[in-house]
Amino acid sequence: MIISFLSCTSKKENKEIAIVHVQEPIVKETIYQFKVKDLKGNEFDFASLKGKKIMIVNTASKCGNTYQYENLQALYTKYKDDDFMIVGFPANNFLRQEPGSDKEIATFCTQEYGVTFPMMSKISVKGKDMDEVYQFLTQKDRNGFKDSKVKWNFQKYLIDEKGEVVNVIKPRTMPDDKTVISWIEE
Repeated sequence: MIISFLSCTSKKENKEIAIVHVQEPIVKETIYQFKVKDLKGNEFDFASLKGKKIMIVNTASKCGNTYQYENLQALYTKYKDDDFMIVGFPANNFLRQEPGSDKEIATFCTQEYGVTFPMMSKISVKGKDMDEVYQFLTQKDRNGFKDSKVKWNFQKYLIDEKGEVVNVIKPRTMPDDKTVISWIEE
């Protein structure tokens, strides 16, 4: 807490007036404050990922970028034992490309791409009903990094070991792009 004092004297009344200003410290938000539901309805606590690098990606089953599930799974398989995690958030915000229920999405991800990284319950990643996790990811006043907009399915947010946003990767950039690999391996 920061406390500042300002004092002045009135010449007419010869009185001293003190103004006290109390400023609460800025608490930087992290991904660790969030608890969400996975595709099976179980609670997923981001605090369980403290100390790991995290890639958060909004996904869709009927998108031109859906093939990226294969690369996401390969990346997860390669680096999951090196304190790296991928967390997927299905979203139906772009041309209704994720119309399925959580159960249908889970079946699709498993059967079509063998996804084993955590997949969360379907949410909104933009607009008035934007999920709180994505409000954090996209708003500089909350994430301390920068403002961004989710431009399409498969946009990726990189979170460092302290739970802070450090990069935003465009939807068409592959999950195993050299920028991402370098960041994981550094």
